Amino acid sequence: MKQQDKQQIDWLRYERESAEKGFAVVCGVDEAGRGPLAGPVFAGAVILPKDCIITGVNDSKKLSEKKREELYGTITEKALSWGVGFATEQEIDEINILQATFLAMRRAVEKLSSIPQLALVDGNRTPPLPMLVRTIIKGDGCCESIAAASILAKVSRDRLMLQLDELYPQYGFAKHKGYGTAQHRQALLQYGPCPIHRRTFLKKILGTAYEK
Repeated sequence: MKQQDKQQIDWLRYERESAEKGFAVVCGVDEAGRGPLAGPVFAGAVILPKDCIITGVNDSKKLSEKKREELYGTITEKALSWGVGFATEQEIDEINILQATFLAMRRAVEKLSSIPQLALVDGNRTPPLPMLVRTIIKGDGCCESIAAASILAKVSRDRLMLQLDELYPQYGFAKHKGYGTAQHRQALLQYGPCPIHRRTFLKKILGTAYEK
C-alpha cells in the first residue's frame, strides 16, 4: 500500500500550481543537518525544467546513501540551475539553528544563475529570501523541486563530514555524520568537543554550553 501511495503522488503539483499563478521560474529549497551535534547546516536550491520528473527522487532521508549519490549527479545534470550553501557551526552557535538554516538557504539561492520568482520551501517557517516564498509541510516527500534540493543538501553535507572524519577520526563522523548517536556521545564524554562541534548543542551531554 505504501508503494502504491508513493506512485500516486503528484510530484509536480506545486510547480504546476505555481506556473498557473504566473510564476515562470520556481526553485525548491530544503536543508540538511539541523539536528547534528557537529558540523555545518546545509541547504540546497534547485530550478528544474518544466514537467521534469527525475525517477527515484524523494525525501533524502528515505533514500540510501548510494541512491542519493546517484541522484545527485542526475539532478545537477538536469537542473536549469542549482546551488548549495551552508552555515558554519560557529554561526549556528551565534545566531541559533533556525536562523543559521535560513542563512544557508539564502546562500544556496544566491548561487542560482538567476533569482527565481518563487521559492517552494520545505517546512512551515518562512526564510527571508530575495523572492516570494511558499512553505510546504513535508514538501520533500511530495514536491519534486524540494526533494531534489534535499538530496543536494544531504549529499553535500555528508561529503564534508567524511572529510572532517579524517581530521577528527576519534568521533566517528564518517559513520554518523555528526548526529547524536550513542557512539558519538561516548566519544564526546571521552575526548570533549572538537572545533566543529556546536557548543550550544552539547549542554545535555557535557553539562554546560561551551564557550567558543
